[in-house]
Amino acid sequence: MGLSIGDLSRRVDVKVPTIRYYEQIGLLPSPPRTEGRQRRYGTEDVSRLSFIRHARDLGFEVDAIRELLSLSARPEQPCEPADQIVLRHLGNVERRIAQLKLLRSELRHMLDDCSHGQVGECRIIQVLADHDQCRHEHGKVG
Repeated sequence: MGLSIGDLSRRVDVKVPTIRYYEQIGLLPSPPRTEGRQRRYGTEDVSRLSFIRHARDLGFEVDAIRELLSLSARPEQPCEPADQIVLRHLGNVERRIAQLKLLRSELRHMLDDCSHGQVGECRIIQVLADHDQCRHEHGKVG
């Protein structure tokens, strides 16, 4: 096929620096190069990068993607390890959703409690200045 890195970038909709990063960390194999040292990619690279991009779009971390790629290279193996990876990720997603729901609730309460007068009496500013005034325990989301 012989795609340049720019062609691969456009085909899979992944930025060139991201492709280089994936090569650097071993998610993508280093491609062959021309005599002028330009990278050249084939259909397997397009498929692999598409897999990586889709997994990233679904929020999988690099290590999980690495494991999934390794599993995909052994199609005769049971898929239970892939199930476990997805179950872990699903648990993380569900925890983040719960945190976001609490965050949404807290922000709504802050707005509802605000008299919309002057900043010196603003309930939003007061709550942000004193975490103890929050109605829910919440932490960083993500």
